[in-house]
Amino acid sequence: MGYHSLRDCVNDLERNGHLVRIKEEVDPYLEAAAIHHRVYEQQGPALYFENIKGSKFPAVSNLFGTLERSKFMFRDTLEKLKVLVDLKGDPMRALKAPFKYLDVSLTALSALPMKTSRNSPINYGRAKISDIPPIVNWPMDGGPFVTMPQVYTEDIAKPGIMNANLGMYRIQLSGNEYITDKEIGLHYQLHRGIGVHQTKANALGKPLKVSIFVGGPPSHPLAAVMPLPEGLSEMTFAGALGNRRFRYFYDEEGFCISADADFVITGTVYPQENKPEGPFGDHLGYYSLTHPFPLMKVHQVYHKKDAIWSFTVVGRPPQEDTSFGALIHEITGAAIPQEVPGLHAVNAVDAAGVHPLLFALGSERYTPYLKERKPQEILTIANHVLGKNQLSLAKYLFICAKEDNPELDIHDIPAFMQHVLERIDFTRDLHFYTKTTIDTLDYSGTDINAGSKVAIAIAGEVKRTLWNEVPASFSVPNLYSAFKMVMPGIIAIQAPAFTDYKKAEEETQILNDYLKTQDLGGLGLIILCDDAEFTAKTPNNFVWVSFTRSNPSHDIYGINSYIEHKHWACKGPIVIDARIKPHHAPPLIQNPEVEKKIDRLWDKGGSLYGIS
Repeated sequence: MGYHSLRDCVNDLERNGHLVRIKEEVDPYLEAAAIHHRVYEQQGPALYFENIKGSKFPAVSNLFGTLERSKFMFRDTLEKLKVLVDLKGDPMRALKAPFKYLDVSLTALSALPMKTSRNSPINYGRAKISDIPPIVNWPMDGGPFVTMPQVYTEDIAKPGIMNANLGMYRIQLSGNEYITDKEIGLHYQLHRGIGVHQTKANALGKPLKVSIFVGGPPSHPLAAVMPLPEGLSEMTFAGALGNRRFRYFYDEEGFCISADADFVITGTVYPQENKPEGPFGDHLGYYSLTHPFPLMKVHQVYHKKDAIWSFTVVGRPPQEDTSFGALIHEITGAAIPQEVPGLHAVNAVDAAGVHPLLFALGSERYTPYLKERKPQEILTIANHVLGKNQLSLAKYLFICAKEDNPELDIHDIPAFMQHVLERIDFTRDLHFYTKTTIDTLDYSGTDINAGSKVAIAIAGEVKRTLWNEVPASFSVPNLYSAFKMVMPGIIAIQAPAFTDYKKAEEETQILNDYLKTQDLGGLGLIILCDDAEFTAKTPNNFVWVSFTRSNPSHDIYGINSYIEHKHWACKGPIVIDARIKPHHAPPLIQNPEVEKKIDRLWDKGGSLYGIS
């Protein structure tokens, strides 16, 4: 839909029953986020907060809370964009059938960014950072954050909007050591687009100009999170998806200003100037802790006359960014496999916090003549996947040969794990990458950004029949208090609280000595955890506990394990120690008092009465 503004979108959603106004005064400290969280869990409407305590600006959240609503917002352009992204991988199709793709070509043409005059709605007024709704999502957060930003930077060597980067990186507005209204914090990794721009500016000893857009048509924040094919500009994509060219101008200080945004914060990042940023409740379901990150010195805060502050809540999946992911998959589902030869599908498992765990399907064509099929081509594909932009943040990659089951669904956790564990060769199929980088937000490693990876590659026939229930003959040492079947071939064993890795090795050795004489033929994976009941309760709990709380090189063991020619292997089931460790970040826990306080909105007469 060709919305001119966020206000247009809000009005359209309200007219069509996709948005509810909250008239009560809402505290931006924890309350707004708690309301959003509860409504999202109920798969409810978008929320328009008319009265944010302490701020003159209203706020909106949960715009992308359901795939249905996202498709509704882009109902006129979504199909064209799917074709446009697909054509990026095979542009010859447009040349072979120009009339078939004429509509798409016109969409792409109309998406070119449009430079406008400074006499734009965004130039209506100026504000201070402290005027912005100071929304805090989680009790231990270091302050209010911008959680739906579009962060714009240009390449200092190749300035201009077509070489610019638009990304969604979190912004801390106050707290810690920031000087109120004059300094804010940026959190991003140096391999991201903004990080590349900062590195180039640093090398020249020059400040990096940063513009932070908030609001605007919903195509703008979506463009900021899209994993676009190389060479496709985020601003071009925003225009094509929104059926409205991305409008911009440069202010007197040379900052790029989005003419359709509701707010624009401009500022500069100087070389080597950092301040502590965080903690922040993040998408892995834990806090990312306080670390030094780039400091932005604020120049201006622009706002429209009828500006709306846009925010979301980040936390243990599923959250609104889960729905973002579903929409992105709708648009670009075929794009990544096209970029990796032999890759058919890949799923960054949302329930495991996205980055820790990948499920993938690839072709295994290298050894059709062998008596026993084994992973070869898919190992090459695995290396490619683990070197591919955001996929490189993964710790666990399970990749299966598509030929073994063409119908295998990478989004069906139990079915995929069953396929893996029925076929895995414990002596051959685990391939470790040690002392490498992992996601900045992942604290399962021993230092920030430092950890390991494992690729588990599966090809061949079924080797075992998995247990569907625990045999009466199965038992564990007294050291372990309980066990529970998670799904076929997987058991969660409740272990003592983790103290250190030396003790963990002793404890797993006790388990190994006890189990190695038992018949474990139907068991493929053992999860050592703090709460077996919780871990086994749902597939989502299983993947969240198992893969966010473990570092492959340190926490994978195996029954009767050994090393042969530097290759780690085992003869029995794999054991993953997924207990919480002392160096892990704390999990996100909602404030019960705030949860009680917001009940008033669901009472009779409240704005959310009847929303369930």
